[in-house]
Amino acid sequence: MEDESEWRRLNRANWDETVPVHLGPGSDYDFAALRAGNKRLPIVDDELGSIVGLRLLHLQCHIGVDTLALVQRGADVVGLDFSAPAVAAATDLAAELGLSARSRFVQADLYDAPAALAAPASFDRVFATWGTTIWLPDIRGWAKVVAHFLKPGGVFYFADVHPLALAFDDSTAGADGWPGFWAPYFGRAPLVITDPHDYADSDARLENATTHQWIHPIGDVVSALIEAGLRLDWLHEHDAITWRMFACQAKGADGLYRWPDKPWLPLAYSLRATALWNVFG
Repeated sequence: MEDESEWRRLNRANWDETVPVHLGPGSDYDFAALRAGNKRLPIVDDELGSIVGLRLLHLQCHIGVDTLALVQRGADVVGLDFSAPAVAAATDLAAELGLSARSRFVQADLYDAPAALAAPASFDRVFATWGTTIWLPDIRGWAKVVAHFLKPGGVFYFADVHPLALAFDDSTAGADGWPGFWAPYFGRAPLVITDPHDYADSDARLENATTHQWIHPIGDVVSALIEAGLRLDWLHEHDAITWRMFACQAKGADGLYRWPDKPWLPLAYSLRATALWNVFG
């Protein structure tokens, strides 16, 4: 994009700063399991299916931990992220693990991916999970990028925080310690947030603490994918999520975080969609 907008500049600065934090000793990222070749992908492992021998594109891949776990499951994977330090870290990690021949990392804004990557209709799978669409203002543009890269019959797998859960936050918690209402589910306007905390290292404090985020209702996400030429195969809502989103949540034996007593509201959702055609090539 010719001129970097303020929201993108702030978000990029925040994510650039998280890279050394997420590589550091206080990080929750499970590098030991990745190096041992047995890193779990909770929720994803139960839904993704076999990817052996497939060509896969991982959008918003950050430092490449999940990307390389997908390589270890048998796919050839291209990871894309807008943070240059993140792409450098992912490339180094692939080299360390001996996975460079089956992985490649590209630095580009998501909306610029068609210009930065391979020809259209060149992937069997597109993959995006956990904390991705909240950073994107244009959900229809995102869906078009997904569709651009899928072969006809190719599959998009997506898992993320449930947008209804994003309407609540610990900053508005009540006396009982439960999160309170924070933002409208149908707001669609950017949320300008200043928070120095990091999700992977509770002791870290970020200097680039202001970000712009968006809540995209599930109906908007699904409709955008359908408009882009994909068929929704299934959509699942989950009572658990892969990180402690709220202080009151309890960690289960499966490593997922849930409400402490009963599944009050969904915390995550996932979907699979198949490309019916590709208008780009």
